[in-house]
Amino acid sequence: MQAGAPDSQSLAVSRDHRFAIVVSRYNEDVTGRLLDGALAMLHEHGVDDERITTVRVPGAFEIPLAADRLARSSQYAAVVCLGAVIQGETMHHEYINQQVAAGLMRVGLETGVPITFGVLTCQTLQQALDRAGGPHGNKGREAALAALEMVALLRQIDE
Repeated sequence: MQAGAPDSQSLAVSRDHRFAIVVSRYNEDVTGRLLDGALAMLHEHGVDDERITTVRVPGAFEIPLAADRLARSSQYAAVVCLGAVIQGETMHHEYINQQVAAGLMRVGLETGVPITFGVLTCQTLQQALDRAGGPHGNKGREAALAALEMVALLRQIDE
């Protein structure tokens, strides 16, 4: 068996699956754009709105708990996680970023459900905006594409 990047045909099969998106309300100017990008990517691959559940949480720190609950529900093929943690005057961002990343990794490994990381960890608001539909693309789109690819890849591995 050789497993790798799935082709567009195998990604299209994902339209039969349900996907969850967890998005932080904090820094909504950024996270709203990430959400728009993730939804657009899922739609481009044939996932209808009825197969997408969006859950809004207060901030990035709350994303792993919501992702865990969604993954353990057995209703979703993947969970796309979106947020934006922007460096301030304190070290607060470092503690949040590390715990969010570790929490999401744990959820994916424990549940076997792909949990994708679309949480921006930037020094400035402008850097975040640049990655939420600006010159550096839209990391929400990328996180949704990673979810589609992981669903197809895991299906290929299981076969």
